[in-house]
Amino acid sequence: MALDRPHSLNSLGLPKPPAETRVVVAMSGGVDSSVVAAQLADEGYDVVGVTLQLYDHGAALAKKGACCAGRDIHDARRVAEEMGFPHYVLDYENTFREAVIDEFADSYLAGATPVPCIRCNERVKFKDLLATARDLDADCMATGHYIQRKMGPDRAELHRAADMDRDQSYFLFSTTQEQLDFLRFPLGHLPSKAETRALAAKYGLPVADKPDSQDICFVPNGDYASVIEKLRPGAADPGEIVDMAGNVLGTHRGVIHYTIGQRRGLGIGGLADPLYVVKLDPDTRQVIVGPKEALAKRTVPVREINWLGDAPFTSRPEWEVEVRIRSTRPPAPAVIRPLSETEAEVELVTAEQGVSPGQACVFYDPESTRVFGGGWIHKGVSADPV
Repeated sequence: MALDRPHSLNSLGLPKPPAETRVVVAMSGGVDSSVVAAQLADEGYDVVGVTLQLYDHGAALAKKGACCAGRDIHDARRVAEEMGFPHYVLDYENTFREAVIDEFADSYLAGATPVPCIRCNERVKFKDLLATARDLDADCMATGHYIQRKMGPDRAELHRAADMDRDQSYFLFSTTQEQLDFLRFPLGHLPSKAETRALAAKYGLPVADKPDSQDICFVPNGDYASVIEKLRPGAADPGEIVDMAGNVLGTHRGVIHYTIGQRRGLGIGGLADPLYVVKLDPDTRQVIVGPKEALAKRTVPVREINWLGDAPFTSRPEWEVEVRIRSTRPPAPAVIRPLSETEAEVELVTAEQGVSPGQACVFYDPESTRVFGGGWIHKGVSADPV
């Protein structure tokens, strides 16, 4: 983990010996954060492990593959005991419900496709937990995220992970400069997840072979609709499936069961050409479908922008960058035209399909691995002329 640096700095880039450097490690109970905690403890740092209880233990214990559940809290505690550093569990159920789960449900009801993991990092882990780390007199906070923090000429910079297949920059675009100054990501430079598991085995961690978490932590088996129906009774009211001209093609069992770009499961078979969900209208309870080309969009309105570039965001009329509009897609060339410090119009060089309100639009330097921040795609997005 140590990099070439002046001898006055330790492996975390701080000017004092590891034994005098307190590091709060955000521990989910998985292998990644456990390895971070174990390695820092092994290097002699004053490690304090903290795990957040984000939702009800009773419901979570029966669900495998979720972070911050009852089983995971137990696993994090075992790692701390094995490595000999203190571990604390903080009850953040109410905060998580208000800051993440409620917005998730309301966004789906409004026809958007939210990304609650980003909001959790932004509003809970890198806000309240980071404040707790400062209260504990920590010099920095470390996490198991696959992303890199590098020192540039003037400030700390956010960069994509060395292992592009594990890169989590899409989910961390809202990390502010102030947070980045305090955060550390010790796994970001590793070439593969196999290296992480090898370290877990080296330290004899009980989670060395634990499977990676899957899905959103509070959504069992990826069934968003059932969670939303539970949170917002009556949310799955039926309605019409219509084409782009308003012709009724069938009925649906609730707008919350559909996402932009969906083709399968529409229940309107027998048509000559395949149709895709191109828009959701929760006010009229309509699912609007159209041909694949109707999904293509080049102009994307973005707001709540977090800018991590060196020059002010509005200092230029436009920025030539690469953007990622979904976590599963690679960055693609685009031009950002700032409208204010926090709003912009993004023009994609090549039209993308399935651009959906509620998703993130993350900005990248086209000539390096640097992350320039990003923002949220909002409901102004509409189909371009075809």
